Amino acid sequence: MLELAGIIILGILAQWMAWKFKIPAILPLILIGLFVGPISTMISEDGTKWIEPIWNGEEGLFPGESLFYFVSLAIAIILFEGGLTLRKSEIGTVGPVILKLISVGVVVTFFGAGLAVHFIYDFSWEISFLFSALIIVTGPTVITPILRNIPLKKHVSSILKWEGILIDPIGALVAVLVYEFILVEGGQDFTQTALIEFGKIVLFGFTFGFTFAHILAFAIKKDVIPHYLLNVFTLATVLGVFVLSDIFAHESGLLAVVIMGMVMGNTKLPNLKELLYFKESLSVLLISILFILLAANMEMEDLLLIYNWNSLILFGIVVLLIRPLGVILSSLGSGLKINEIAFISWVGPRGIVAAGIASLFGLKLASEGVPGAEYITPLVFMIVLCSVLLNATTARLFAKLVGVFITNSEGILIVGASSVSRIIAKYLKDSNRHVVLVDNNADNIRKARSLGIDALEGSVYSDDLLNNIELSDIGYLMAITGNSDINKTAIDKFQKQFGEQGSFRLISADEMNDPERNPEQGLFSHTDDFIKLTDVSRRYPNIHEIVLNSREHYEGIVEISKTESEMVPLFVKNEEGDLKIIPSHSQEVEIKEGFALVYLGKEIPNQEEQKKEDVERATE
Repeated sequence: MLELAGIIILGILAQWMAWKFKIPAILPLILIGLFVGPISTMISEDGTKWIEPIWNGEEGLFPGESLFYFVSLAIAIILFEGGLTLRKSEIGTVGPVILKLISVGVVVTFFGAGLAVHFIYDFSWEISFLFSALIIVTGPTVITPILRNIPLKKHVSSILKWEGILIDPIGALVAVLVYEFILVEGGQDFTQTALIEFGKIVLFGFTFGFTFAHILAFAIKKDVIPHYLLNVFTLATVLGVFVLSDIFAHESGLLAVVIMGMVMGNTKLPNLKELLYFKESLSVLLISILFILLAANMEMEDLLLIYNWNSLILFGIVVLLIRPLGVILSSLGSGLKINEIAFISWVGPRGIVAAGIASLFGLKLASEGVPGAEYITPLVFMIVLCSVLLNATTARLFAKLVGVFITNSEGILIVGASSVSRIIAKYLKDSNRHVVLVDNNADNIRKARSLGIDALEGSVYSDDLLNNIELSDIGYLMAITGNSDINKTAIDKFQKQFGEQGSFRLISADEMNDPERNPEQGLFSHTDDFIKLTDVSRRYPNIHEIVLNSREHYEGIVEISKTESEMVPLFVKNEEGDLKIIPSHSQEVEIKEGFALVYLGKEIPNQEEQKKEDVERATE
């Protein structure tokens, strides 16, 4: 009981440490597991581990092969949760580079690492390629914490993020297939039997995953499952599909749950977000337990196997040769700059699926006496631990060295995706500014995305925004909703994270009626609230620019906007095309001759046109 409670407590403590110090959770989890496992044998009086995962007759948590079963089920749930996050609509936005990384990059890693470990350690080809298959994956759980705190150009962070998400099931599939080949032929040449097993894995994995995903989605849509049972019923279904598929084709369960998650993630389910939250929380708990157990299960002999120069050489080849080669080949013709390719090549930490499946397959093959299998788990753990540690400590510095670090974040986060927000966001996007809309209204988000605008469905009352790497280059915050409490909450909660360049919100109706209460974060003017913006955008849904010839000219237009309801000043554009948000204290804005006023509403004729109109009226 003490060991079980200790694992959970230590696991959640490791997750908190990861959040606190902004590092991937897998790093403290593995270190804690090694400390309470093999390292503790050097400290304890009787030379035993503080936590012994496998029952050895006197102590231990899991008798026989129970640990393998737990690892298998935990990985199944983790992979299902990963599949739920995949959206086919988002694959197209990351461009051809990501598609090449999960195809060409996978092939380069598979054969490159296989050749390297074969000649360095003199492994059989089967064990060599099992190792290379296991280190294909990067994973969002290790990439996201690293990128979250590095302001990068959106396309660079998106490439790394989506590579990590999409490559998880691919790496798992390749590892499962190689593992099955080894089991079928006992490490000898592949024959017709091995190909049949390969076909069975693919057939049953896809069939069970696809079929049960649609059955469960249908049941959810038709309210066959009561709301309070939805999450646990889905969990039971996932485990059932995993086990059932495994019965028909050994090791096909992992593929089945990935397919099931992908299909359900791309189905319009009314409770998908709630399901994601539950699976995410469950995955955090399972990951916390899993990696302490897996690291603790290793022996000092396992660690000593890789305590040599060969391990360092292998790690160097994987990080400094194979990863850059895969990225370079995947980037040909993409338009990526050399410094961007260099950064993507540097950031490739191996993740949870690699370590989890390595422990599962490595331990099973070692127990069956396959030569070289005892190296699989410690070698993969070494790659995972060292790559995460390397990238977590150097990614920010390397980004600065190669020049992809954004020192002046110019992206704009707009809270609220109403029609007026979409008009403003479209103008900003067309002006080459990265803009992201956030709203909890799915219809508003859908309309924004149809305009090509980045939009996230979420609430300002949730902390999810703080964990989104799509917002890593955001420097400005504009709260434009009809709810003054939401606007104020957005400023109070997120201005430190996203508004270091400026945080603004629409004034409330009470503040508009009392100019002396004009807030410092007021947006546009103390006479422009959401009602006026919406009314103007409904009648004149266009944004115009007018060149200014003096500060008096600017102030005159602003004064007119305060008394008339046909236009609202939004931004000031300088001669270089840079935009500055107009605050409600509009007199603070720098104005020079040649600057342009950007406004929403009825078009104002410029002075030359006005003179021409005056002459025409005079001659009539």
